[in-house]
Amino acid sequence: MVSEKIIVSSALGIHLRPAGAMCDAAVKYDSHVTFTYGEGKSANAKSVISILAAGIKCGDEIELIAEGPDEKEALENVSAVFKESLKD
Repeated sequence: MVSEKIIVSSALGIHLRPAGAMCDAAVKYDSHVTFTYGEGKSANAKSVISILAAGIKCGDEIELIAEGPDEKEALENVSAVFKESLKD
């Protein structure tokens, strides 16, 4: 298992564009990709609905987690794509 903490810097928080970007990147990997937020809650990074339902706002911190055969590559790519999508 590998993980990375990310502070959501977009004024809009996680909305459809970054949620879609995260999901599109995550589904390419065999690893299980999730993120935790708040008080121990988690969301499936391979589901746009799960990501949006988390209700992540600007300034919130998430911990992106990948676990599986290609976890390092998955984490690096999903993280990079997600961070790029947060730029307003």
